Amino acid sequence: MIRRLLVPLLALWAVSIAYVPVASAETVFPPGLRIGLEPPGDFTVSTRQAGFEDTGRNAVITILDLPARAYDELARSAFANDQQGIANLKRESFPFESGIGLLITGTGNEGGGPVHKWFLLAAAVGGEAKDLTALVQVQVPEAALSVYSDAVIRKALASVTFRSTPVKEQLGLLPFQLKELAGFRVMQVLPAGGVILTDGPADDITGQPYMIVAVGPGAPSAPDERGRFANDLLATAPLANLRVQLSEAQRIGGAPGYEIRAQATGPRGDPVSLVQWVRFGGSGFLRIIGVSGKDASGKDTWDAMFPRFRAVRDGVEPR
Repeated sequence: MIRRLLVPLLALWAVSIAYVPVASAETVFPPGLRIGLEPPGDFTVSTRQAGFEDTGRNAVITILDLPARAYDELARSAFANDQQGIANLKRESFPFESGIGLLITGTGNEGGGPVHKWFLLAAAVGGEAKDLTALVQVQVPEAALSVYSDAVIRKALASVTFRSTPVKEQLGLLPFQLKELAGFRVMQVLPAGGVILTDGPADDITGQPYMIVAVGPGAPSAPDERGRFANDLLATAPLANLRVQLSEAQRIGGAPGYEIRAQATGPRGDPVSLVQWVRFGGSGFLRIIGVSGKDASGKDTWDAMFPRFRAVRDGVEPR
């Protein structure tokens, strides 16, 4: 792996090409990804990572589906001269199914033997696959180069194409189910195991009610520590002037939980009301947040939104 390429990825929380909406019949999209290609040889969809693998030959194709803003920083890193662990480094423009990307090739040494590496970096602009940066990495051991030659891998990378966000697939990969949306729509499924819901036509949630449902590891097992844990979670919200109005333990979905209601100032400087529920279980937790402000007429929407927030909460079930 090109280490400098990975550094910008750790900071994410969250050349332009033309979009071609129709993929060829052989294109395979790993579940939940907007990026697909025609896997060569004995490559099949991996169950261990996002992409494909030929387990018999220890060859892998890893696909990262990233926000569009990731492209510039990744491209700058790709042109750095001190790519550690990569020899015979070459960078070139590379045409593929949906436009032109940046292809980086080289060799390295992993697992006690030489490996050949290809990295395709590309971004989509417009069309249904908007806000998309693709990073496709291929790694082939020297012993498998007779099967997966440079020409074979380049042909596979040339078949890379995009599709619109497969929301149903992504929801199916979450560790929980949403049995009740209460009129909210799914705006975005988060790769770390969460989903953003909103009540409005825009994808800018700063101006309309929204919810976040997500799971996390590391919850405390001791009951007297759960309140502080829940308050620490709430303190990470990107809101100003946070003022807690209610903070209490309660049962949520038959499991121990904690509810906090608060007032705050939103990103636009407007007042918002919010609720956070944390449901504890085993070594992890489920976190549900609901945020609302005022409508277009200036009327506070909290009384209308809170029952809907609670309905969504009560409809969240583990898989």
